[in-house]
Amino acid sequence: MVRLRVVTTDDWPLWRDVRRAALAEAPHAFTSRLADWHRGGEERWRARLEVPGAYHVVALLDGRAVGMAGGLPGDGGPPELRSVWVSPGARGHGVGGLLIAAVETWALRTGATALRLAVIPGNAPAIALYERHGFAATREPGELLADGVTRELVMVKALRPR
Repeated sequence: MVRLRVVTTDDWPLWRDVRRAALAEAPHAFTSRLADWHRGGEERWRARLEVPGAYHVVALLDGRAVGMAGGLPGDGGPPELRSVWVSPGARGHGVGGLLIAAVETWALRTGATALRLAVIPGNAPAIALYERHGFAATREPGELLADGVTRELVMVKALRPR
């Protein structure tokens, strides 16, 4: 049974451990690098969790963290789904869907009518997950990636109260 746990600033060690696991296991899926997160210590991890209005959730299976996702308030636009990751052993069991649904519920509670995300093009499993959950690619140019040529793929989902 998967249980979702909303993460607070006091849970920074849990968030740190899951985020490091995600960056180590799937470096191709994130714009951040594991080496970027070894600096700063507790203050940096707490700061990540203290963003006003943000929402962070960890998926636990038998008490073990197997996934994560975050929601960040939009900067004049819809809120963003960020940092989605599911450990390899938990993939294919609905964990990603549970994490996405939790962030959608948070976004609806804030009054949002849409949820936005950016994904690395070519990350076919992630794109397929997002499409299964109602996200569609937009024509909006995403952030430029480290190669200086490729841009993130921006996807949006219209939200409707359940």
